[in-house]
Amino acid sequence: MNIAKVSQEIRFDRALIEKYDRAGPRYTSYPTAPHFHENFGPDDFRNEIKRSTAENAKRPLSLYLHIPFCDTVCYYCACNKIVTPDRSRAIPYLETLLREIVLMASYFGPDRQATQIHFGGGSPSYLTLEQTKRLWQALRDHFNLADDAHGEYGIEADPRECPEGTIAQLRAMGFNRISLGVQDLDITVQKAVNRIQPLELTQKCIEDARACGFQSVNLDLMYGLPLQTVDSFQKTLEVVIRDLNPDRLAVFNYAHLPQYFSPQRRIHEEQLPSAEVKLQILENAITWLLEAGYVYVGMDHFAKPEDELATAQRHGDLHRNFQGYTTRAECDLVGMGLTSISQVGHTYAQNFKTLPEYYGRIDAGELAIFRGLELTADDRIRRDVIMRLLCDFQLDRQAVGTRLGIDFKDYFQTESQEIQRMVTEGLLEDDGNLIRVTAGGRLLIRNVCMAFDWYLANGPQKKAFSKTI
Repeated sequence: MNIAKVSQEIRFDRALIEKYDRAGPRYTSYPTAPHFHENFGPDDFRNEIKRSTAENAKRPLSLYLHIPFCDTVCYYCACNKIVTPDRSRAIPYLETLLREIVLMASYFGPDRQATQIHFGGGSPSYLTLEQTKRLWQALRDHFNLADDAHGEYGIEADPRECPEGTIAQLRAMGFNRISLGVQDLDITVQKAVNRIQPLELTQKCIEDARACGFQSVNLDLMYGLPLQTVDSFQKTLEVVIRDLNPDRLAVFNYAHLPQYFSPQRRIHEEQLPSAEVKLQILENAITWLLEAGYVYVGMDHFAKPEDELATAQRHGDLHRNFQGYTTRAECDLVGMGLTSISQVGHTYAQNFKTLPEYYGRIDAGELAIFRGLELTADDRIRRDVIMRLLCDFQLDRQAVGTRLGIDFKDYFQTESQEIQRMVTEGLLEDDGNLIRVTAGGRLLIRNVCMAFDWYLANGPQKKAFSKTI
């Protein structure tokens, strides 16, 4: 990839946004998870591990552990979680997850080094430090982990559950990246979503992380929450930029879908900001972050120019998977824990979503996979195109054709009309070979990707997606 050709320019184009702001997938995978099916099981997954390993015996691994528990519910949350103040419920889960680690590791040889680890949730910090240490040690005992200098080892943490010394002990275990949920610093908004989190708690976590050598700190914010205003969110972002100064920021759009996510039924709809206010918050947030020196990586993500995400995008090495944007495109993703999803070679595999089913399968000595998908040749071609758009905001027809063994114009002849329409309307530029997303079209990259999504036009629609903005 020619570094000079990968632009990171972005422009808020209200007319385009209002025209294209409709529901669509977030493309953490292609095909997306609603198209997984239960005819895919553990044997299919094991077969693909063998095939992937035979193809490249040294292909590295990315390990994901899902910790589903939370002490209290945040009303906006759409994650797979179990809300309970009874911490004893984590004990059988921990023991089962430890057995799954041993079982999963037995299918991968020592040559397949793990260069990335992520603990997600729920709230991984729901576990005690000793429980977290047991999980980390199990990964170290049964997988070949890269050393600290070559591994990217992250954990999501709730500042409300990080007493003195927690961050330093996480770093001592081996974690070198941390992501903290914030959402909003305004106390009235925090009360409306049932997440009271004083600034001092978050600030202390970040100070501790930097003091003990964490390589990167990410913060999650959310716009569109009840009682948010343009002015209130500006104050939050000003404090975040000035006082917290994260390496990465995710600014998520709150999608109010109470019919799918029961905690959201506790949000008073009359308190939600209007569509116009949400757009103004987003426009201002982009302006403030760019002026502060952050780079727009893609979709909801911003990073400092020297951060690995921004660097990878400039070099054309950025990747996207179920964990979001990542620099480890070469890895097979191995998910463990309730609801976790693996992406190995040409397959996706998902674990059971309920504890009894998950426990029962692991107790029987079998993988807890209940559904998945083996990608067709067409799926793999379209996945490549969609992921390059999401990460590079451009497509080189000739390069794609050479890489995938297709004639791009012939293969995507049906899509050419939609591409030209988006050129006419200002989302894309097209010189005959290079399709490039305009600065004004970058916020609508999901809409561009939808043009290449075979399932949207031809497959059964099993899920209502959030709006693209």
